[in-house]
Amino acid sequence: MIARRLIACRKGASAAEFAIVLPLLLALIFGIIDGGRFLWEMNRAQKATQYGARFAAVTNLVPTGLASYSFATDSEVPAVPPGAVVPRTSFTSVSCTSAGCAVGDPADDCKIGETPIGPNPGFDPAALERIARRMRMIYPVIQDSNIRVSYCNVGLGFAGDPYGPDVSPQIIVSLTGLDFVPLTSLLLATIRLPASSGSMTLEDGIGNVSN
Repeated sequence: MIARRLIACRKGASAAEFAIVLPLLLALIFGIIDGGRFLWEMNRAQKATQYGARFAAVTNLVPTGLASYSFATDSEVPAVPPGAVVPRTSFTSVSCTSAGCAVGDPADDCKIGETPIGPNPGFDPAALERIARRMRMIYPVIQDSNIRVSYCNVGLGFAGDPYGPDVSPQIIVSLTGLDFVPLTSLLLATIRLPASSGSMTLEDGIGNVSN
């Protein structure tokens, strides 16, 4: 008799069903939250690159060699007539990270080949740090090692410019290697954020005000 009553009893059925459904419900809720957080982090990273590119356009060039190199007078590459546009056969690109600058680096964002600008592109770590500091105002987790700044020759400027660099490059600031930690991972797993970049054409390249 008692066994039959226990088998027929339906008390607590709702609690048992809720216990079964609860993990799925929580996973759905936190998944939606994590999806929103992921998109928010991506947006912050993109805004930081745009902010960094805007600042890089009005501050000192990270590759000091490009800032001081004269394509009209220096002999390491064929001279360009004064007042003429510096062709890509004389300079294509230089890419800078926290480790230094490299001419025609295949990892840069210009994708226009390899040719030298002179004996050494140079490297100003303080200029890179200023760009990074501005980007951290938007996205504080950014490290200097996450940033790459590429300077691409797009046919602006002229050889022998007495007031600034001979080349007015397109500046591309990129972010890579940033991780996102979902709430649902319980801090045991991370997701790599997609690379993001922003670009701006060089304006003064001196930084008397921005520095």
